[in-house]
Amino acid sequence: MFPHHQKSLGRDWTTPWENLQRCCWNRHISSCMRWPGHYSRAPYPYFSSRHFSLHWRPPCLFESRTPFQYWNWRPDSLSHSSLIHLSSYIMNSEGDEPSSKRRKHQGTIQRHWEYICNHNKDKTKILGDKNVDSKCEDSDNKFDFSVMSYNILSQDLLEDNSHLYRHCRQPVLHWSFRFPNILKEIKHFDADVLCLQEVQEDHYGAEIRPSLESLGYHCEYKMRTGRKPDGCAICFKHSKFSLLSVNPVEFYRRDVPLLDRDNVGLVLLLQPKLPRAASPVICVANTHLLYNPRRGDIKLTQLAMLLAEISSVAHQKDGSFCPIVMCGDFNSVPGSPLYSFIKEGKLNYEGLAIGKVSGQEQSSRGQRILSIPIWPPNLGISQNCVYEVQQLPKVEKTDGDLTQTELDKTEVLVTAEKLSSNLHHHFSLSSVYSHYFPDTGIPEVTTCHSRSAITVDYIFYSAEKEDVAGQPGAEVALVGGLKLLARLSLLTEQDLWTVNGLPNENNSSDHLPLLAKFRLEL
Repeated sequence: MFPHHQKSLGRDWTTPWENLQRCCWNRHISSCMRWPGHYSRAPYPYFSSRHFSLHWRPPCLFESRTPFQYWNWRPDSLSHSSLIHLSSYIMNSEGDEPSSKRRKHQGTIQRHWEYICNHNKDKTKILGDKNVDSKCEDSDNKFDFSVMSYNILSQDLLEDNSHLYRHCRQPVLHWSFRFPNILKEIKHFDADVLCLQEVQEDHYGAEIRPSLESLGYHCEYKMRTGRKPDGCAICFKHSKFSLLSVNPVEFYRRDVPLLDRDNVGLVLLLQPKLPRAASPVICVANTHLLYNPRRGDIKLTQLAMLLAEISSVAHQKDGSFCPIVMCGDFNSVPGSPLYSFIKEGKLNYEGLAIGKVSGQEQSSRGQRILSIPIWPPNLGISQNCVYEVQQLPKVEKTDGDLTQTELDKTEVLVTAEKLSSNLHHHFSLSSVYSHYFPDTGIPEVTTCHSRSAITVDYIFYSAEKEDVAGQPGAEVALVGGLKLLARLSLLTEQDLWTVNGLPNENNSSDHLPLLAKFRLEL
């Protein structure tokens, strides 16, 4: 790659800075360098103080333990006599991608059903018996159904972000190759409800919807606003459910400057087909929140809008809520403030940095703090994530008409709240997945490409929460609106790189499908 003056450092190499300029200047230079002390696959520069001299040193690397802010780094800060340490994980001949991410061999991902044994709280455990019958059953006193959440990777987005897929062979990235694989997965898992994200509009009309309808699904779709080419779809089997209502949610609001992004959600109210007069209903929601790691204010507001719509749709006459399943790509990691808000139903965001909301940003340096309140009153959503009913207080009319001053006073809304940094929602939601393997504590991942491997996809559902053993990977949901029967196992990042990450020859999205089986007690 470099013409001369390379020196071997074990498995790594050094080269003069001017060589690096000639060979790397016209491409993203961070793709061929990394920092020591960081994750080896992170796209950071890597300088070795043992093997080169610098007239300038980044203070955060050499004078403190603070993580390096690579967006402030400038190549012109280096002297022309400097040597750059180039990791052997990066130096290769296949599109400048890490050799650890290059295709090692073809293979298939091995996933199995994890069955939740919760006959009583003292003996709750997860079973990995692959031989257990995976079919959902219905009877007079129970209704079993399965739900899949799957970000299928819009082809336009794939092509617009090709730098994320340099580890892939080009043929596996073509839609003509990918769609048959995606459809094969959907057929194989045979879920009763599908919540799909990044569903490209032209592919939905021409191929996805007709194919799913031929499999017995009814499909509802909401495309992103503006000129975005994809959206969210919820598809359910005719044989299992009747459709009661369709409720799209647009997160773009022209009258709210904060909400200038084109993400959407979709909320359906479904009724199980049962041989009984009064059948319960189930609310199913699907969304794809904003990606931008530094706009936690927008993410929280989008989530509040979705929760408000769910509250409206799932609310029952007796004041309770019907069972809820909320799926999607939330672009937030486990343990982040946004994730915790969903699970715990409350969040005090006072002093919270805007980039810390989703947990994707490692440093909050230079970031502003979330404003109080996050969204303006004219959005019409309270801090409890429900639609506000704006009313005027009753005023008894006295002799003559009210003065203008008195009229102004009556325009204060009854629902106006004291400025508070506390968010709440009224649902008891659990995550189908634990996000860590109980035996090792290694994180599960739901998406894996050239830049990262993390969990951002979730299936949340109505249930009471119980911490079984107080350790990562041990939390399962017990007793509630829905009972979790089983879930399709997830994988580690290392597992996925043994089959060349995602997408690959057999898995045609950069996300894994999530799949769960529930029981509704009648």
